[in-house]
Amino acid sequence: MQESIERAVDQFRALLEEQLARVQRMERAEAAKDFAGMDRITIGVIGGDGIGPAIVAQARRVLESLLKDELALGRVTLKQIDGLTLENRLALGKSVPDDVLAAIKGCDVLLKGPTTTPKGGTMESANVTLRRELDLYANVRPVRVPEAGIDWVFYRENTEGEYVLGSRGVEVPGRLAMDFKVTTQPGTRRIARAAFEYAKNNGKTRVSIVTKANIMKKTDGNFSAICHEVAADYPGIEADDWYIDIMAANLVNPAIRNQFQVFVLPNLYGDIITDEAAQIQGGVGTAGSANIGDRYAMFEAIHGSAPRMIEEGLGDYANPASILRATELLLRHIAMAKPAERLAKALEICCETERAVVVTGDRSGATCREFTDYLLQNLDQI
Repeated sequence: MQESIERAVDQFRALLEEQLARVQRMERAEAAKDFAGMDRITIGVIGGDGIGPAIVAQARRVLESLLKDELALGRVTLKQIDGLTLENRLALGKSVPDDVLAAIKGCDVLLKGPTTTPKGGTMESANVTLRRELDLYANVRPVRVPEAGIDWVFYRENTEGEYVLGSRGVEVPGRLAMDFKVTTQPGTRRIARAAFEYAKNNGKTRVSIVTKANIMKKTDGNFSAICHEVAADYPGIEADDWYIDIMAANLVNPAIRNQFQVFVLPNLYGDIITDEAAQIQGGVGTAGSANIGDRYAMFEAIHGSAPRMIEEGLGDYANPASILRATELLLRHIAMAKPAERLAKALEICCETERAVVVTGDRSGATCREFTDYLLQNLDQI
């Protein structure tokens, strides 16, 4: 047992040194990229696994339509990136193969389909790897239900918490296993700043800080304290604290849920509660997700790769709404507001008001291509 303890201590020392080095890199970070001032933008397109290639292909069709002029002028390039399939990752034993990562780093933003994480803890999630390698620290997920007065935006810290070292815990075989949660000062400060900047720039008056600081006093306690330090720079915006368990209940409480506006929260809590929020909106298939850093950004569907649908031969019947909403977020991020507004209006017509073509996820409904044909017809009229 003593030998196992010594190995665990050595492993923890290495992890601690690694995370302190990461803190130093964040403190030396360059200024954020200004897409509005860029002459050329490269959008990487990644199919992913399961239903990913089917829905991403439709999102690419939409981008090609919306950005027809920019593509013709060479201002925007769509770069297909292959190799992030489960089969290739398993064959190479890497969550993101080196050549794929190099191709990704040659892009400015990514439109990415869902990727499957192998069961059994043998390989890190591709998303976790990409968030770390590209330093995509802000996971931004909007949720709107106009008839219920819901207009939420979640700012989930994306590179720390339980996930940053989730596959690298320590174990004393047959006795115990421990994973680690990481909260850094610069990491928390920048996600808090992003949330309050969004609130300021979009006329919001409230940012809700969601933690479990009454129990996780070091990590969540520091997260809450730093968020309040940042809030002091935004005197017109109220900052309030909530514990994650009661906030999960608040989101389904019609009496108060429409009072919330912007949320900022650590990684694990954000992962869970944004799925709950998406379900309130109409299901995880209806919500898009942005992963934003200062140099790169990645946009994806909120749902997974749905291997069951593939097994049942239903891949073509997957709902592309989530990846299309992610496409709208991508367009806004690269300062192309007019195409983003056109897509938002077309999605509102197709998914909410008219709904002449409906995807059900099985053969009783439309295919993802048929839905996209319907969407493109509406885009032509907007």
